[in-house]
Amino acid sequence: MRILWVFFMVLMAGCQHRPLPPVAMADSVDIPRFMGSWFVLAHIPLTPEKNAWNGVEHYRLRDDGRIATTFVFRQGSADGERKDCHPEASIDPTDNALWKMQFLWPFKADFRVSWLDSDYQLTVIGRKKRDYVWVMARTPEISPERWQEMEAFLTQQGYDLEKLRRVPQQWSGEPGYDIEAINAD
Repeated sequence: MRILWVFFMVLMAGCQHRPLPPVAMADSVDIPRFMGSWFVLAHIPLTPEKNAWNGVEHYRLRDDGRIATTFVFRQGSADGERKDCHPEASIDPTDNALWKMQFLWPFKADFRVSWLDSDYQLTVIGRKKRDYVWVMARTPEISPERWQEMEAFLTQQGYDLEKLRRVPQQWSGEPGYDIEAINAD
């Protein structure tokens, strides 16, 4: 019986894992400066964006303090069918790096500006559950060194890099998206 008990304890110890620290949050976000277009370079995707190409997220601060969001991408290829999503975000009054994104009323999802470079050119949007993440930049490409930096950050935060998908950004020959016109609709 004692051997069985020792075996059970060893087995249970092997099943335990060290809890992850809370997901990092940017110290402070200058919301007006954060607004505008961001190319989605990589993600652990939501179901609708699993085969996205040329993903662009655009944020616009509304008069009521909420953020109108437009996510536009091509389905399956650079010239695939265009898809648009228009969720809205509300900013936590105590921490402007914490947003609640509403895709479908009345449900709101936890979105966090987890990392943001000082010149507002590269950011990581994460979630407390670490089930989804987005790496976004103001340009459709970043250097290999910046990719390594992003992957190291995501690993440190506990994201599964096996689930991370790089979003193809192929803009040659395509006029792009008129995000301002889409937001005016």
